[in-house]
Amino acid sequence: MPAITDAPSLRRGRITSTLWWSVALIAMLCLIALLAPVLAPYRPNELLDIIALKNRPPSFEHPLGTDQYSRDLLSRMLFGARISLSVAMLAVLLAATVGTAYGLVAGYLGGRADAIMMRLLDACLAIPRVLLLVAVLSLWSPVPLTMLILVIGLTGWFEVSRLVRAEVLGVMQREYVLAARAIGTPGVRIIWRHVLPNVLTPVLVAAALGVGNVIILEAGLSYLGIGARAPTASWGSIFFDGSDAFQTTWWIVLFPGLAIIITVLAFNTLGAALRDALDPHQLADGKSR
Repeated sequence: MPAITDAPSLRRGRITSTLWWSVALIAMLCLIALLAPVLAPYRPNELLDIIALKNRPPSFEHPLGTDQYSRDLLSRMLFGARISLSVAMLAVLLAATVGTAYGLVAGYLGGRADAIMMRLLDACLAIPRVLLLVAVLSLWSPVPLTMLILVIGLTGWFEVSRLVRAEVLGVMQREYVLAARAIGTPGVRIIWRHVLPNVLTPVLVAAALGVGNVIILEAGLSYLGIGARAPTASWGSIFFDGSDAFQTTWWIVLFPGLAIIITVLAFNTLGAALRDALDPHQLADGKSR
């Protein structure tokens, strides 16, 4: 008689394994960024020898090579991780906070207030985000990192607020929320104790996916010359430095490009694993709802 396998248990095991592997990789990247001053052999903007060490390919002394200004690429990559990851995570944190608050208020109030807030949201969504970022960030030269984080974060909360509002509308019809309103529980307490904990799943998934998107966005803005500007080291600015002479100095583009790809894949995998792990309908029959 053939053995009967527990398909949901196997699927749950794969989800858990994927989740922890992505968390471990992200934790390692964050640790590398935090320890950049200790791990980096040189300062990120140190000119070693503008004549002898200009555009040197990877070697034992410089594992990732040097750039056109004789700066050690490994040191710049390590310090660039701090900029790219901090900009992405702080911008996504800001976007998730604003989007969650907006969606909670709109979904809880309902009626005319909800309709007005959603029409304002539709107007914001009608403007392409990249175009808006280019228009706003072009006002500063160079762009301060604080302003870069604020602008990226304050233009990235629209989708989150729509997801939260949809979840709130469903939660507001559940019995425990109706009972809390019937006995006169204050609205702030209802939102904080009963509604917010039940709408965090899409926020966590969107935040994990959003970090990868912001890393790509920051790299694209740096490539256009309006993100992190020289001599600040970020993966996007390093990629931009080597893009003009890729055939001769391929390492300047290759290593930051690989770092961006690996980091984005890690956060996207984390987002997908969180969605599968936190969605109670995922394991019912081995497929998502």
